Amino acid sequence: MTRRVVIEARAKLNLGLAVGPQRRDGYHDLATCFQSISLSDTLIAARRPRGFTLRVKMHRALRGARVSAGRDNLVLRAARLLADRAGLAGGASFTLIKRIPPRAGLGGGSADAAAAIVALEKLYSVALDDARRMDLARELGADVPFALRGGTALGLSRGDQLHPLRLSRPFRAVVAVPPWGVSTAAAYAEIDRKKFGLTVWKTKLRCARSWKFGRVKPEQALDLGNTFELALGRRTAAFHSLRARLRAAGLKRPTMTGSGSAVFGILAPGFPAARFARRFEGAEMLYVVRSMRSGWSRRTTA
Repeated sequence: MTRRVVIEARAKLNLGLAVGPQRRDGYHDLATCFQSISLSDTLIAARRPRGFTLRVKMHRALRGARVSAGRDNLVLRAARLLADRAGLAGGASFTLIKRIPPRAGLGGGSADAAAAIVALEKLYSVALDDARRMDLARELGADVPFALRGGTALGLSRGDQLHPLRLSRPFRAVVAVPPWGVSTAAAYAEIDRKKFGLTVWKTKLRCARSWKFGRVKPEQALDLGNTFELALGRRTAAFHSLRARLRAAGLKRPTMTGSGSAVFGILAPGFPAARFARRFEGAEMLYVVRSMRSGWSRRTTA
């Protein structure tokens, strides 16, 4: 009987992200290229007779950042939802070690929710078919289905309609996380107010759909841009400053991921990360990451 499961829950990048018009359900159409990366949280789940508890440990690199361990945390929401759908009588205690910076567009909360689903499935031998698992993930958030699948994928509709893609080559990237954050709701409101990017939406959507017919180069996905870069308001100058400094230190085409605030750039093959670090001017938190072929990995103990 499995009594303890350890899941490495990986962050994601949006190599490109185009925001389309608002839909009748209030969400926006999206076209994005998701990519799993090596930066990860660790979720440890252990059996308990009933109910779910969560303890959050912040990695020292995230000093000052806060993540709630209350009922609204996606780990507990995912656990309660799966228990309800699968009729689980038993519970679990979760310990979450946070390394993925929160509210930076790196999908840490979604990755943690996916990890909770995977952990409970293993702890209690839950047999969900893929369709039911994806439906459950969509209820938790638009990025959770990708966090379960991982690798490289085209995301359409709300970003939750996934089409697996083949990456032409693995890559390394540097992710810079500034001290300021971005409100996703405010960014969408700004896009709606000024209709950023809507005139080229159909062109970008056709471009993204064409990726399904061959191998996608990382640089090709960057051609989609990121609409959220146009909706930063008073943070626009800080974003342009960070992007310029990343470019000067050696990164190719620095781009924001998700709705921000993290900015990433791809390292050229053979370019030493240490050389980039020496050349970079700034106090932003930096992560050197690599592309991954899955969104999580699992270890179990009896």
